[in-house]
Amino acid sequence: MEIGVFLPIGNNGWLLSENAPQYKPSYELNKSVVLRAEAMGMEFALSMIKLHGFDGPTEFWNYNLESFTMIATIAPATTRIKLFASTAVLTLPPAIVARMAVTIDNCIPGRFGVNIVSGWQAMEYSQMGLWPGNDYFGYRYDYSTEYVEVMRKLWAEGRIDYDGAHFQMDDCMVLPQPEARTIPIVCAGQSARGMEFAAQWGDFNFCLGNGINTPTAHADNNLRLIEETRKTGRDVGAYVLFMIITDETDDEAFAKWESYQAGLDVEAAANVMGRAAEDIKGDGVSKAMQREDGTVNMNIGALIGSHENVARMLDEAAQVEGTKGIMLIFDDYHAGMDAFAERVQPLMACRQDRLTAMAAE
Repeated sequence: MEIGVFLPIGNNGWLLSENAPQYKPSYELNKSVVLRAEAMGMEFALSMIKLHGFDGPTEFWNYNLESFTMIATIAPATTRIKLFASTAVLTLPPAIVARMAVTIDNCIPGRFGVNIVSGWQAMEYSQMGLWPGNDYFGYRYDYSTEYVEVMRKLWAEGRIDYDGAHFQMDDCMVLPQPEARTIPIVCAGQSARGMEFAAQWGDFNFCLGNGINTPTAHADNNLRLIEETRKTGRDVGAYVLFMIITDETDDEAFAKWESYQAGLDVEAAANVMGRAAEDIKGDGVSKAMQREDGTVNMNIGALIGSHENVARMLDEAAQVEGTKGIMLIFDDYHAGMDAFAERVQPLMACRQDRLTAMAAE
C-alpha cells in the first residue's frame, strides 16, 4: 500500500480554524515535508494549485505557492519519492504544461506526474480574466479531455497536429520526449462524469472519504471507479485522502479536533461554501465543500485518535477494494509527520513490507 503526503502549499494547510497552526507556505517548509516523507518511506507527494483564497481572519488560502515551480525546485533534492504537480487547465496551454512536465521528468526520470485540475472556483480565474463563463461547469471535463489528449500525444509522438473543439495544434513540437514516452496523470473526479474522465485518461484518481473515523467510507467511490475502468480496460488506482490527527490517547487527539472546531473561521468557511455552490453542475468535490458537518477541515475524511487506533484505521482503509494508496494531510506537518513515522507507521500491517525493504537498503 502506497502512502503519500498532500503538501502544505497554501497557508494553514486544510484547517479553517484560528486555533490551528498558523503559517505561510514556503519553499523550505514544503521541501522539509517532502524530505521527511521520503525518509520515512512514503512513495509520493502531491501539491495542489490554488489561485485565490477565502479571506476571513485566517486569510485562508490567500497565500499559495505555484505548484510546478515549487516541485521543480524540490525535485533535485530527492532520490526515490514520486512528485506530482498540479495544473489548472484554464491557465496554461497543454503544450506548455507538457514541456514543463518533460523538463521535471528529465531531472527525476519516471518519478514525476501531473495532477489535472478542471476548476470549481470561478473566482480563481475571473480575477485574471480567464473564466469562460458558468457554462464551463457543464463542459469542463470535455475541455480537460482534449487537454490531456494533447499532452499524451505530444509525449508519445513529439510533434502533432490536432483539431479539437477547444485546442488546435499545427505541427506542435515537444522535444525531447520523456524517456518512457508518457508521464502519469492524476485526476480527482468524484462525480459520475469525473470518474468517467479518470477511467479514460488517468493513471490514479483521488477518491474522497468523509466523516470522522470512517476509514472505509471511500468504498463506494472506489467501486464506481472500478466500474468505469471495466468500460475502458485501463488500470487506474484509487488514492484516498485522509486528514490525520493523532496523540497518545483518543481523548488527547479529540481535544485537538474540538479546539479546531471551536476556532472555526466562520467567514472563510462561508466563502468556501458559497463559491462551491456556484458550481451548478457539481456533484463531486464542490458538492462536498458545501456540507456543514465538517467545514473546519474542508469536509475531508479525518482519522482521529491514539497512534494505535489511527494505525488500525489506516489498515482498514487500505483493505478497501481498489485502493492503490492513501494520501495524508496533517494538522501539524512537522509534529504530525514525526508521530506518523515513529508511532503510527510501524504499527500498520499494510506498511510492513515497505519498512522491511527500507531496513534492508
